Amino acid sequence: MTTPIPATPAPGPRAADSAILAARDAGFAYRGAPPVLHGVSLDITAGRSLGLVGESGAGKTTVLRLLLGLTRPTSGRILFDGDELRLRDREQMRRFRRGVQSVFQDPYSSLDPRQRVSGIVAEPLRSLGLSRPVARGEEDPRVAAALEAVGLPADAARRYPHEFSGGQRQRIAIARATVCEPRVLLADEPVSALDVTTRVRIVDLLIELKETRGLTIAMVSHDLSVVAALCERTAVLEHGRVVEQGDTASVLGSPSHPYSRRLIASVPRLPSPKSP
Repeated sequence: MTTPIPATPAPGPRAADSAILAARDAGFAYRGAPPVLHGVSLDITAGRSLGLVGESGAGKTTVLRLLLGLTRPTSGRILFDGDELRLRDREQMRRFRRGVQSVFQDPYSSLDPRQRVSGIVAEPLRSLGLSRPVARGEEDPRVAAALEAVGLPADAARRYPHEFSGGQRQRIAIARATVCEPRVLLADEPVSALDVTTRVRIVDLLIELKETRGLTIAMVSHDLSVVAALCERTAVLEHGRVVEQGDTASVLGSPSHPYSRRLIASVPRLPSPKSP
């Protein structure tokens, strides 16, 4: 018999201290509306990427927005390196933005069409005050290294986003997110807008960045195969609550919560070939 996994375990101080990012009993409600999150507790620890799964409307993207500091929880706390995230603390937020970057679903709308790729990728370096003087007409070598790391040619820096395919644009977005060498990448459906072949290539790229750069990923995805490939841990959300979380192999292979079992059972499967 499978041992049930607690829905939202309450870690002690040592667990909180070891997490790069954490949610502690976090809730959120829009003004005048019912809550969309209820008591969510999660840890993102170095080397243990986390997948957030659940049906549309379960609250996954709202959790990601809280972890990104784009939205304040209406109850509970978000922790960064064990300290509560304070959006008005400039020094803490600078360290936070250096250590936590993001990639979003739509590569077509996430890149400024008026900027060359070099300027797009260099944006985090500028905003964090990490830019270095370079000779006129030359690019910051960190931009070139970031583009090379995501498999784009050297001349990509001089071109504009409209000159690239969807998969290449997502590579540009990943280069922008990783140019300042963050510890955590928060990704909201990073491959769902791509065709199947391109999706596999981007997943392979993220796996490579995890291995070569020590990058930890927290990712919202409807595609459980992507979560299985990228994430060591998985949390399942239903109606704004974490109903199950644990090692991905256990959660996806032997789910203990009825909702998790229904979610996994709903994944389309290829029919078995008929015997002649």
